[in-house]
Amino acid sequence: MNERLAVIAGLLLLASVTVTILDIIARRVGLSLGGTDEFSGYAMAISTSWGISYALTCMAHVRIDLLRAKAAPAGRALFDAIAILSLAGTALVIGYRVWPVLAKTLKSGATANTPLETPLWIPQSLWFAGWAWFAVSAVIIALAVILHIAGRKFDAVDEIAGVRTEV
Repeated sequence: MNERLAVIAGLLLLASVTVTILDIIARRVGLSLGGTDEFSGYAMAISTSWGISYALTCMAHVRIDLLRAKAAPAGRALFDAIAILSLAGTALVIGYRVWPVLAKTLKSGATANTPLETPLWIPQSLWFAGWAWFAVSAVIIALAVILHIAGRKFDAVDEIAGVRTEV
């Protein structure tokens, strides 16, 4: 699922770049598409919030593993648990803090302070959904890590929350 979402996020960024390039070319002949900067900002926020879930499932988030690398399997599993629990906690806090922004927009019917007057609930809903999906993904992985540690399945912890090293 996260792979498909990452492709969609990538296509959104590609569309944003394409529209920006077309706008730059159009400006050379005295025209403008208008709103390019607004839409590219939305595209960046939305694709980031959705793309981080893919990075999570690919274990592409940056971690400093100096101590983990020297630990026994149980110790590595403990470091992995700390990392994923921290990430899940952070994702939950961000999701919790993003919701009031969207709720206020929904309540007030706010629009962008631009000539396009984009109803802000549209990009904010997609942005919030991405953060919520990231939080759900992180919590599911964290729960799986806890269950594997309880069952002393340290290799399984490494498979779902370990550090990938290039050889």
